[in-house]
Amino acid sequence: MNSRKIAIGWIFFVIAIGSFLLQMGYFFLHSKFLIEYSDNRLFYVINIFIGIFLSLSFWMLLPIKKKGRILSSSVFLLFIIFYGILVLKHPINQVISISPDFKHLFIIKDNREEAHYYRTYYGIFARQKETLPYQMNGEYKIDWLTNDVAAMTYKAKDNSIHQFIGTYGDRGRGGSYYYVGSAIYGKWKGGNSNISSHTDGITVEHEGNSETFSWEQVIQFGTLAVVLVENSEAKWTIALNDDFTMDPSTGIGVSGTISLYKASMRDTEIITLQR
Repeated sequence: MNSRKIAIGWIFFVIAIGSFLLQMGYFFLHSKFLIEYSDNRLFYVINIFIGIFLSLSFWMLLPIKKKGRILSSSVFLLFIIFYGILVLKHPINQVISISPDFKHLFIIKDNREEAHYYRTYYGIFARQKETLPYQMNGEYKIDWLTNDVAAMTYKAKDNSIHQFIGTYGDRGRGGSYYYVGSAIYGKWKGGNSNISSHTDGITVEHEGNSETFSWEQVIQFGTLAVVLVENSEAKWTIALNDDFTMDPSTGIGVSGTISLYKASMRDTEIITLQR
């Protein structure tokens, strides 16, 4: 038997066994820590890889006769077709979006009773972190306001509009918690829009209209963004941009920019403002 063929056969076998061990690791992590695949369809895709590489390794390593090859090929082909159908037919009840710099995944999984936000581990694994306060009706859109802030605007069952923000970092206080409303204290301007963060709350002026949101109407996500709500519906999101820096002693931004984003199911401009 050709030594090169044997070497390739063993490589395929090792890949198949590695994929199988990955699946076993997934079962352990899921049962012990409720960790899931980032994309639910990965389970079926990995099984397809196991079938493909296992069959290739058998053909290269074992002296199988022609009839045996046909039989084994048929079995593995049916296996692959079966899992391929599962991938295609798997209900798409998840929202996955990758950041512009390809470093972060925004993941929402909806089980039709409630929707959950997941944080990723090592790219392919994820764990439930939060439950969305309103059940989705299937309509949504996602915009990345910065490389580490994802804004999902969605409709609830009653057609009210809400926003959920995924954040993946901070703006330079050594990982300690701080309030975004305090960090943007003062006045900010950009284009036809102005923001003022003051003792009574946050005032947004846009195209001649002005709205003031009390601090009870300011919902913070992580340490990078807040959503301004009125009558339980989202109106605006404010995010700290990548260039935003603050004075560590006061927690107030001293340079950089912020983004203002309107809660709407239509295409919405991300407005950049500076102090």
